[in-house]
This record gives sequence, structure tokens and C-alpha cells, in this order.
Amino acid sequence: MDPTYPVYPVVSFLCFLLLLSPLPWQFRAWNTGTCMYIFWIATDCLICFINSLVWHNNAIDWAPVYCDISTRIMMGASVAIPACSLCIQRRLYYMTNTCGVTTSRREKTKNVCIDLAICLGFPLFIMALAYIPQGQRYDIFEDIGCLYSVYDVWPAILTFYIWPLVLGLISTVYCVMTLRSFVRRRSELNEFLNSGDNSIASNRYYRLMLLTCTEVVFTIPLASYVLYNVAIDMDKNFSWEHIHYGFHVVPTYPSIIWRNNKRLHVGMEFSRWIIILCAIVFCAFFTFAEDSRNNYRALFRTVAKRFGLMSIATHLNGTSARAKDGVRRNMSLPPMFPSRNKTRDSLIISSVTLDGLHMASISDDEKSAARDGSFASSSSSFVSGSHKDLPAIPSPEATSTTSPPAASVSTPGNDNNV
Repeated sequence: MDPTYPVYPVVSFLCFLLLLSPLPWQFRAWNTGTCMYIFWIATDCLICFINSLVWHNNAIDWAPVYCDISTRIMMGASVAIPACSLCIQRRLYYMTNTCGVTTSRREKTKNVCIDLAICLGFPLFIMALAYIPQGQRYDIFEDIGCLYSVYDVWPAILTFYIWPLVLGLISTVYCVMTLRSFVRRRSELNEFLNSGDNSIASNRYYRLMLLTCTEVVFTIPLASYVLYNVAIDMDKNFSWEHIHYGFHVVPTYPSIIWRNNKRLHVGMEFSRWIIILCAIVFCAFFTFAEDSRNNYRALFRTVAKRFGLMSIATHLNGTSARAKDGVRRNMSLPPMFPSRNKTRDSLIISSVTLDGLHMASISDDEKSAARDGSFASSSSSFVSGSHKDLPAIPSPEATSTTSPPAASVSTPGNDNNV
């Protein structure tokens, strides 16, 4: 019996949905590294969700084609996630070092191609290269699903296991250079990030910095630990015939077998929960950030108006307007200076009595238009346990919502955003 069921499938599916939510505005901002990071982790979460449902309390080879594809994707994701972190860290370094971003479309296209080569091309190359130490098409573990099978031989180190550590070390170098450049040019960088409409970009810059630093802190120790385990269990007698003998036979492992192997049990559980941890870390930095909440609010208002839930949409407009108006008033001149908005404020206050509380956040011109009947709103696995010694049972063969100016929500789409 799986003690993590149904918690794991529910959490993995929620992470999949939450990861996709910030993808549109990250895509509009040309953040290739962040978009690919979302793609790889979200795909991994979806695969884990499907596996935990299909292979709950069974180890039957239900879907051979699906397993061939999903195991290859998970193999690539174990390299792609640190590669995406490297891509993000590289972009942060160039932004910090130059205090600006390229505006030429040709330069942007060039940077996107380089990012795609790092985040997509290199993992695809490793996925193809990993066929050399691959012993079987895949293995099936009860309650876990189908996983890739890589023998612990010396070619596996060169073609698969070493690359997360290499990418993590390169990211560390970029991280150190970025921090050093940030300390030296902090005032100039802050002026650039906060110039014009770049206040959101500055928040994203610091969140991306924290995200990549977190990835570096976890990637290097985990990759080193995996490499150490492979080295101590490595079979030095590599033979192509021996490794690929019975390649199309799919071993199946009931839960009573792999859970009784303590080392394998820990490795299996850790390898699938680390994906959820990566998703939660990303969601903590981006999905629930202030600019993301503003986008969710705008999207909800659009949907509410389309389905005729005008009262809810009006309430959100009023809440957002009052909050922003409160911020503007807190940033106004001290009391000893005369206010320039007394007439406007008195009209707004009187409108509460005349037109209802929902008209309190509407400007004077808009209230006049409303009385004339002309106002209308238009409306996102480093641990591979060694299981070659286990007895296997072979299978038989926006729309953007144009709200009143006081309640408008800025959507991140600026090319200067990080």
C-alpha cells in the first residue's frame, strides 16, 4: 500500500497547474530560460501525476509507448533543470554587468537561440547519448511508474551522471561574478531597474537571483552524491553486448520488493519528491508574487464579466482602486502643505452617498459618463537508485481587461523585464 497516495498525485497536479500560470507573461518578456525551466518541471510533474495514478497498486506494462517517451523526458529533465538555471544565471550576469538589455530584435533572437541551445538542445543531446549505458527500455515500479534504467558503468558517468555537476559548477561561477558585479555597480543597477516602468523588473531580478542561487546550493551537493554512489558501485567491465542484452525485456518491481530495500526505497521516493520541491520553490518565487497576483486578478475580472458576474468584478475593481488610492495618499505631501485634490476628494466622498459604495473608486469624468448611461467596461531527477540486484518480474512482452484608470493592473510585458 502506498502511504503517499492520494497526496502525491494531488500535489503533483497542483504544481503542474501553478507552474503554467506565470508562463504567458514570462514568454512575452523573452525570458527563455525561465520559460524552459517551467516547461521541464511542469512536464515532470505531469508525468509523475500520471504515473502515480496508472501504476497505483500494480506493476503492469500498460503503456509501452508512453513509458518510452516519458522516461526519455525525465532523463533529459535531470540535465535540463540545472541547464535552465545556468541559462538564467548567464542572463542575469550580462544584465548586471552591462546595466541594460539589448533592444535590437536581431540581438534578442540571437540570445533566444543561445538559450534554447543550452536549455533544450543540450538535454536532447544527452537523452540520445544516454542510450549507451541504458540497460532496458525502462523499469516499472509499483506505485511509482515507469523509470529509465541506466547501468552503473564508466560510460554512464561521461554520458549522463556528470553533467548536472558540471552545469552546477558553471552556474556557480556565473553566480559569483553576478554578485561581485552587483556589489560594485549596485547604485547604477538599481537606477536602471527602477527607471520608468521597471519597478516590476527589479522585483523579478531579485527573485531570479534567489532562484538560481537556490538551485546552485542544491544541485552541486545532490549531483556530487549521485556521482559518488555511481562510482562506488561501478561495474568496470563494460561490454555493449552485456549492457544491452535483453534490452526489450521490461523488468517490473512490486512495492513489497523495492520498499524492503532501504537504499532503493529512499532513492525512489527522493527522486520523485525532489521534482515537487523544485516546483514549490519556483511557485514561491513567481506564482504567488505581487505582479502574478495582479495578472490573476485581471484574468478573473475578465472571466467574471464574460459570465455576467459583474458584482464580483466591480468589487475587485473597487478594492484595487482603493488600495492604489491609499498608496498614492500615503505618498502625498505632509499635512502642512495644501492639498491640490480637495475638490476631487470631496466629489468622490459625496458620490458614496449619491451613487453607492461601488462608485467610490470612479473618477469625476467617469461618474458623469455613468450618469449619462455611456460608461462601459471592456473587457507555466538527480537521484537514480541502483536496482540491478533486485529480483525482477519480466512482463510478457489577456484578453486584456481595460478597467477604469484607477483600477488598472500593469501586465509585465516590457522587453526590459528580467
